[in-house]
Amino acid sequence: MSEKQPNMLNVDQQEILDSMQDFADRSQRIMTKFLEAQAEDDGFQIPDPYVVGKAFLKASTQLMQDPQKLAEAQMGLWQEYTALWQHVTQRMLGQTSEPVAKPVSGDRRFKDEAWEEEIYFDAVKQYYLLTARWIKSTMADVKGIDENTQAKVDFYTRNFVQSLSPSNFIATNPTVLKEAVESQGKSLLKGFQHFLDDLEEGKGKLRVSMTDVKAFELGKNVASTPGKVVYQNSLIQLIQYAPSTDKVNKNPLLIVPPWINKFYVLDLQPKNSLIKWAVDQGHTVFVISWINPDETLAHKDFSCYMQEGPVTAIDVIQEITGAEQVNMAGYCIGGTLTTCTLAYLERIGKADKVKSATLFTTLTDFVDAGEIRVFIDEEQMDLLDAHMERLGYLEGSEMSQVFNLLRANDLVWSFFVNNYLLGKEPFPFDLLYWNSDPTRMPAMMHKFYLRKMYLENKLSQPDGIELNGVPIDLRQIKTPMYMISTHDDHIAPWKSTYTLTQLVSGPCKFVLGGSGHIAGIINPENSGKYGYWTNTKKTADPDEWLSTAIQNEGSWWQDWKKWIGRHSGRKVEAREPGNKKYKPLEDAPGSYVKVRMVD
Repeated sequence: MSEKQPNMLNVDQQEILDSMQDFADRSQRIMTKFLEAQAEDDGFQIPDPYVVGKAFLKASTQLMQDPQKLAEAQMGLWQEYTALWQHVTQRMLGQTSEPVAKPVSGDRRFKDEAWEEEIYFDAVKQYYLLTARWIKSTMADVKGIDENTQAKVDFYTRNFVQSLSPSNFIATNPTVLKEAVESQGKSLLKGFQHFLDDLEEGKGKLRVSMTDVKAFELGKNVASTPGKVVYQNSLIQLIQYAPSTDKVNKNPLLIVPPWINKFYVLDLQPKNSLIKWAVDQGHTVFVISWINPDETLAHKDFSCYMQEGPVTAIDVIQEITGAEQVNMAGYCIGGTLTTCTLAYLERIGKADKVKSATLFTTLTDFVDAGEIRVFIDEEQMDLLDAHMERLGYLEGSEMSQVFNLLRANDLVWSFFVNNYLLGKEPFPFDLLYWNSDPTRMPAMMHKFYLRKMYLENKLSQPDGIELNGVPIDLRQIKTPMYMISTHDDHIAPWKSTYTLTQLVSGPCKFVLGGSGHIAGIINPENSGKYGYWTNTKKTADPDEWLSTAIQNEGSWWQDWKKWIGRHSGRKVEAREPGNKKYKPLEDAPGSYVKVRMVD
């Protein structure tokens, strides 16, 4: 009997063939799911291709009106290309030569030494940098188009240029090529598997994974500060945290987080949890956990969020603790709602319920609301309204895409390279886990918020908006206020947040932290990062405020601890969550926060 013939394919070859067959099968399934989803889709996209195309058509038309200027710009680019090739030639001849174009400091796309040491990659890098700079400068100087169109052109030009970076392609990324060679191509196979995984997760739409979501579990290694849900309604669960000190401050602290994302950005892990830190300072901490709404809550408007959110929460907290006054702290849109609540309570004669208010990176004047305004105008609002009317909500993934595009190099392309080109697993990171866990927006609430605040800027105007049928005026707010904004915030620009200091009637302390919208706020005392600026003067001009401000080392938490302490009252016996009327319903972080986008 003849011996069994050996397999002529080695293990690696067979692995490649098996992978290719698996890729083909999965690709067919993904395409089927994508086509099924498209059949039910209304065609809404962020960004909308028609809106983007129209902006560039206007800009291109105006550019063609001045051919001499365009020709001069092109000539300047060719001169820079000539200088680049001279640089390359000198290097090839073994001579030293200063580069024609350099990446900006901190540009992590070109951190591999090969981008400088190897002539080919150095040339590719500089060619890209010169071209990118030329495209952006040419499109940023278009005469004859309106400010809104120019903002769109600038934003999408930058995103287009970032997408074309040589670091985003296999053949022009030295790190990717080295990894492919060392792994004998397995890194590319693994990367394509990750690519298909993300397509399957998005039902045919690419959702780039930022972290290993399986590495985290709410209530275990994130959002793990002990507490109980002591109240809930159709929009909120109210969590009261267990005390960690024998004595606590008389005035409890209510935190109003944003509902565009989930509250546990303030309770990621014990080492960086603002909630745990506040509990350890002797505060009786309550936090609102917003529901992740579906189409049944489409009718919930901004007034509902105020009434069923902080207004109700204050009443419940007073009944549980017996305290006459509550300190409030609101983050981002939660801070906007907090400010609205203060103005509302002033109008109805109940402002004394709130002892003080702290606002984290909060916009109340939306004249200059940052680059997010690129997505908000009448044309795009009409498209969004029609989409939300059909679904009853705006899907969380749409909001995530908007925020990711604001920092595409960090929040899109870095993961594209890591996951797909290098074939590496996403790194477990608590903040990115939270970032990948967005919430939906009820149609009526989101429509009101975008139109009345972003589009029409009515909140900053006296009686500009009504909540629960009551016109509100921020100028009537007398509650002592602490405002912390961050220097590099791309969502709530600090100079825009500063405007509120000139509107409210009560005492207002403004503090400017370092870094951005999240890192600048979640900055524990022992981090030693970023620093913060303080100023006893409340000048009308934010630039003047900063020029005369004192820069302090460390975290703003240490400054806020002193301020909030002056509004927290005497010490009383520690309070366990709930009471006879409000019996604990479940352990923190509750069930509302556990509903993920994929559910």
